[in-house]
Amino acid sequence: MADALSVIPAFVLRNLSDKLYEKRKNAALEVEGIVKQLASAGDHEKITAVINLLTNDFTMSPQANHRKGGLIGLAAATVGLSSDASQHLEQIVPPVLNSFSDQDSRVRYYACEALYNIAKVVRGDFIVFFNQIFDALCKLSADSDANVQSAAHLLDRLVKDIVTESDQFSIEEFIPLLRERMNVLNPYVRQFLVGWITVLDSVPDIDMLGFLPDFLDGLFNMLSDSSHEIRQQADSALSEFLQEIKNSPSVDYGRMAEILVQRASSPDEFTRLTAITWINEFVKLGGDQLVPYYADILGAILPSIADKEEKIRVVARETNEELRNIKAFPSEGFDVGAILSIARRQLSSEHEATRIEALYWISTLLDRHRTEVLIYLDDILDSLLQALSDPSDEVVLLVLDVHACIAIDQQHFRQLVVFLVHNFRINNSLLEKRGALIIRRLCVLLNAERVYRELSTILEGESDLDFASTMVQALNLILLTSSELSGLRDLLKKSLVHAAGKDLFVSLYASWCHSPMAIISLCLLAQSYQHASVVIQSLVEEDINVKFLVQLDKLIRLLETPVFAYLRLQLLEPGRYMWLLKALYGLLMLLPQKAEEDFDHPFWDCQYARVVWSSFLHCFVGMRNVEQRSRSSSSICPSEIKGVFFGRDMCGFVRHLG
Repeated sequence: MADALSVIPAFVLRNLSDKLYEKRKNAALEVEGIVKQLASAGDHEKITAVINLLTNDFTMSPQANHRKGGLIGLAAATVGLSSDASQHLEQIVPPVLNSFSDQDSRVRYYACEALYNIAKVVRGDFIVFFNQIFDALCKLSADSDANVQSAAHLLDRLVKDIVTESDQFSIEEFIPLLRERMNVLNPYVRQFLVGWITVLDSVPDIDMLGFLPDFLDGLFNMLSDSSHEIRQQADSALSEFLQEIKNSPSVDYGRMAEILVQRASSPDEFTRLTAITWINEFVKLGGDQLVPYYADILGAILPSIADKEEKIRVVARETNEELRNIKAFPSEGFDVGAILSIARRQLSSEHEATRIEALYWISTLLDRHRTEVLIYLDDILDSLLQALSDPSDEVVLLVLDVHACIAIDQQHFRQLVVFLVHNFRINNSLLEKRGALIIRRLCVLLNAERVYRELSTILEGESDLDFASTMVQALNLILLTSSELSGLRDLLKKSLVHAAGKDLFVSLYASWCHSPMAIISLCLLAQSYQHASVVIQSLVEEDINVKFLVQLDKLIRLLETPVFAYLRLQLLEPGRYMWLLKALYGLLMLLPQKAEEDFDHPFWDCQYARVVWSSFLHCFVGMRNVEQRSRSSSSICPSEIKGVFFGRDMCGFVRHLG
C-alpha cells in the first residue's frame, strides 16, 4: 500500500473517486502513465501494489464513485501495461467481474466498459477467464438497465471476436456451463445463448456438433418461446446442425434420439414438427446406432400419426414406414419385447390411425421374429383380445389377422379360441356386435372347419347353458348364411355319403344340442331328415315359451333362404323324402294351433308369423290330400304335388317373404 501511495499522487487518487466523470477519466490517464513508466522500468512489485490499491480501496469501497474510479483505474493500468498485462490479469479481472453484480447500474456499466478495454489489450490471454466472463455476460444480457445491456452487447461482440480467433479456447470446459444456462427462460438470455452457439459452430476448429446432445434439448425448448425472433433463431440453429449431421460421418445419434423422442410429445406444434422431422432424418441416417432406440422412437412416432397437424402426420407416417422397412435382429440390439410393449400400449390410443399402425407393427414382428414374439405373448394377448371390441371394423380385422398369425400352431390356436369364447361369455355385446365379423374372418384366415370344430369342442363342455345356447345359435346362423362358410355347408350336405362330412356333422352335433333349433337346422342341412324328425318329436318335452317360438320363427325364415333351396325342391318328391315332410309337419305342429287365440301372443305380433302359419297350414292340408290319394292307389299327377307348394297360397307366401 505504501509503495502505491508513493508512486500515485494524492490528487490523482482524490480525482479518481470524484463524482465528475471527466475528473475520474483524467485521473485514470495519470494512472496509465504511471503504470507505463513502472512497466518500462520492470518494477512489477509496484505495479502489483497499484493494482491492489485500486482493488481494495476503490472497487471494494462502499462509495459508488470510488468503485467507478477503481474500475476505470484498472482498465487504465491494463492499457499502461500493454504487452505485460497478462502477468497481472489474475489481479485485474476478478474485481471487474465482481462489479457486474453491483447494485448500482452505473457501476455495472463501467464494469462492462472496463472489461472491454482490458479485453482489447490482452486479446487471447483473456480466454482463461472465458467461463466467468460468459456467465457474467449471460446475466447482464437480461439487465434491467438499457445502458448496461447496450454495454454488455458491445463487450459480448468483442469477446466473440477474441474467441473465434483464439486457439486457446476450450470447448470441453465451456459446454457444462452452456448446458446449465440452456434452461433459462428469460428471452434476452436465450437470444444471448443462441448467438453464442451459432458463433461457436461457425468456427472450423470448434466441434460443436460433437457436443450437440448437451444443449439440443435447450434449443428445442426455445422453439416454443413466445418471441417469434427467438423461435426463428433457434430453428435456424437447429436447421444448420441438422445439415451438418447429414454431412458428418460420425454422429452420436443415440443421445439425441432420446431428446427428440421427448420433444415429439411437446404441446407446442412447431416443436413436435421439428422433432419428428429430426427423427425422420435420424432413421434414414442412423443405421445400427439407432437399433437400441427403435422402441423409444416408435413410441414417439405412433401417436404423431394421428396428430391434428397434417404436416406432422405426413412426416410421422413416412418415418414409420422407414422404420418398419429396416430389418434388424435381436443379436444387433433389437429389443422385440420393448417394441411389443410400445405397440401394446398404443392399442389403447383414442386415435384409430395409431391403433392400426400398432397392429401392423405386431404383425410385422410376428412375421420376422415369431419365436421372440411368442415369448411375450402373455403380455400382449389381453390387449389384443380387448381390441376385438374396438369400434373400428378395420382395427378388428387387423386384430384378427394378428390372432390368426399367432394361432398357426395348434397350441396357440386352442388358446385363442378358448380366450375368444371366454370373452364372448363375459362380454355379451361383443358377441352381438362383433361375433359374426370375428368368426367369419377367423374362418377365412384359419380354415373354417378347423375353427368350427374347435369351437364345438369347447362349447360341448360349457357349464353356462344359457351362454352355450346363445353362442351355438350365433355360430349356426353364421354357418347357414355366410358366404365364407359355403364350403363347410357343402361338406355337411354330403354327410350321408361322405366320410369327411359325416365326421364334421358328428363333431358339431354335441355342442349344437345346446340349441334345439340349431340342431334341427344342422340336421336339415346335412339332409339327416329322419333324425331331424326325431329331434322335433322330442321337443314336446320343452317349455314352449316366447324364446322358443322366436327361435322357431328364425328357423322358418332360414328355411325360405337360398341355402335351403335344395330342401324345398326335394318336396317335389314326397315319396323319396317322407322324413323331410314329417319333419316339416312336426315344425308346423309346434306352432300354435288355435289361430285366433295364439295370434294375441307377443310372438304373433308380426305379420310375417301369420303368413308362415297360414302357408304351412296350406302345405299341411295339401300334403294330407296327396297322402290319402296315395293310399287309395289313385294316380297322382306330379303337377298336383307341385301345386301344393307353388300354388296360389304359396305364391302369396313368397310375395310376403320378398
